[in-house]
Amino acid sequence: EGLLFYKGNLYESTGQYGASKLLKIDLQTGKALQSTSLDPKYFGEGIAIVNDTVYQLTYQEKTGLKYTLKDLKPAGNFSYVSAEGWGMTYDGTNIIASDGSGSLFYYEPGSFKLVKTLVVSESGSQGYNINELEYINGFIYANQWQTGYILKINPADGKIVAKADLSDLVNRMKQRAPKIEPGLNGIAYNDSTKKVYITGKYWPELYEVQFGE
Repeated sequence: EGLLFYKGNLYESTGQYGASKLLKIDLQTGKALQSTSLDPKYFGEGIAIVNDTVYQLTYQEKTGLKYTLKDLKPAGNFSYVSAEGWGMTYDGTNIIASDGSGSLFYYEPGSFKLVKTLVVSESGSQGYNINELEYINGFIYANQWQTGYILKINPADGKIVAKADLSDLVNRMKQRAPKIEPGLNGIAYNDSTKKVYITGKYWPELYEVQFGE
């Protein structure tokens, strides 16, 4: 659910009761350089990094977890207003979180105080199944759960201004790994290389993609 690059390093949050982890990954080998296991009662979800702190949502526990970036050691908890925790990203000012609905929630880092709620829409209809998030060049990119779409959202008004259909890639993965969950479930942008990476839940591979303007 949580996938992001920070200063050239790949971080991943994995979700499964009893087996959730926060990891720092070597992109070339796929091996974990650092790993922290969550309490079995938590299902790990989206992550965001602000300065020296990693923020992690949990699925239905209404509890967020904080870690020190240096060593991924627990550094406290926080709460949030949505019923569930899904994706999360940082736009340089606020942390933006999703809960699987058609709304995005803006929080103040540190206090995690709700700043505003943004309704996502497409052609006048409210969006839905907004999942993992990534902030890229002034726009919010989002996986749409259980679909092959990545949505490009204008944060000024919540409108979906473009969408990428990666259904062929999802279908390819279904053939290779029949037990995977349908749809995309991870998007990360490496600002230093300008490359975008995507994956899905239980996918054995990470893909590098390029989006048009």
